[in-house]
Amino acid sequence: MAKKSISKVSEKLTTSNDTFTISMYDNGFMVEVSGKNKADDWTTAKIVCSTLDQLLAIVAEITEMERAD
Repeated sequence: MAKKSISKVSEKLTTSNDTFTISMYDNGFMVEVSGKNKADDWTTAKIVCSTLDQLLAIVAEITEMERAD
């Protein structure tokens, strides 16, 4: 069974950590951010963005999320 594609951080996390990482690739970007999920467990979201607009939308979403304790 294939994994569902994640396009928003809030699909995986309810809160975010203070830090996130952006990696650049030949064909896009990857954003990695840790935080807590709906079960209040720590987890990491890794989201691939193929355009700069998608990347900026993900970064904006992360900055607007509640911070994890």
